[in-house]
Amino acid sequence: MAINTVKRQAQRAVAAGAVGAATIGAFLLPAAPAAAQPVTIPGIGTFEVPNEIPIPADIPGIQLGNPPALPFMAPIKTLGEVALDAAMTKLGAPYVYGAAGPNAFDCSGLVKWAYQQAGVELPRTSGAQLAAGAAISTDDLQPGDLVSFYGGGHSGLYAGDGNVIHASTSGTPVMLAPISSMPIAGARRF
Repeated sequence: MAINTVKRQAQRAVAAGAVGAATIGAFLLPAAPAAAQPVTIPGIGTFEVPNEIPIPADIPGIQLGNPPALPFMAPIKTLGEVALDAAMTKLGAPYVYGAAGPNAFDCSGLVKWAYQQAGVELPRTSGAQLAAGAAISTDDLQPGDLVSFYGGGHSGLYAGDGNVIHASTSGTPVMLAPISSMPIAGARRF
């Protein structure tokens, strides 16, 4: 017999038993505050069963009481979030024209280096970066998306909350800036 058929039969039996027991209990038991205990049937689910219904503790595979806790699972980061995390470690790094890290950057060098840390190879120049990836609306920006400015001549990464991280210009280190502080040419997701 297929496992799904067995599961459905078990669910029906549990449901029918619970309905039948609840009906009998409504006629035989005095009114009392409702109380229930969870019963977990592996592969089927956890059910709340009124305390007035006796449940044998020796049924193989059935767990009485609180269902087992699920293991903690860390959220999975997007490639953009990994790249953004890498770029954020370079806040304050010096701007050097033509530099692509790890200690100094120009704008496209910072974007390229950050995405390398996420395992993604991007083109070296801002214009080529704007031509790569998938075009997205600035209304749909997610952390780590490429934002291109000044007609495609400047690149940064969306940092969330209306900000970008970018290597601005000579004498200014890698910094966060409002996305609205520069004219946007487009945005890309990799």
